[in-house]
Amino acid sequence: MTDQQTIAIRPGGPDDATAVLRLLDSATAWLVARGRTGQWGTEPASADPRRIAQADAWATGGGLWLAMVGDTAVGALVVGSATAYVPPATEPELFVNLLVTDRAYAGHGIGARLLAYAAELARERGLGLLRVDCYGGDDRALVRFYEGCGFTATDRFTVERPGREPWPGQVLERRLG
Repeated sequence: MTDQQTIAIRPGGPDDATAVLRLLDSATAWLVARGRTGQWGTEPASADPRRIAQADAWATGGGLWLAMVGDTAVGALVVGSATAYVPPATEPELFVNLLVTDRAYAGHGIGARLLAYAAELARERGLGLLRVDCYGGDDRALVRFYEGCGFTATDRFTVERPGREPWPGQVLERRLG
């Protein structure tokens, strides 16, 4: 594969929920193997009824886009409205609800390509703001990834989770010209 040249982006649909779950499971296993369990925990998304329902909603909600290498989904992007736990924007925006890539293709720019595509979608809709939230704990490597893609960290927040550790979050924004 020659990086982004062989990556196609296509809209997702109802049949793609299993691809999203596979990508989430793969990313979770990768994080667990590195001792980074704060972001998505230790259990596969495909074994969690809440995550299965979430993947189904993303696949049928009209905001799912898949990065493809041939017939294989190597990344997923979901855009739409901000989640309720995120501090609200002060202007119209497009919000990245999910970005996940297949770690077997790490280093090929798939995440950056999907974020660039999200920026294109926002511009096409006449929006000047693209925001995302991410796990803001541990060494903040994910925050640095988004900053490397042109985003600026704004609000920190915490999601309280009864019976579990609170989840530290970070909102990032990218102004679109």
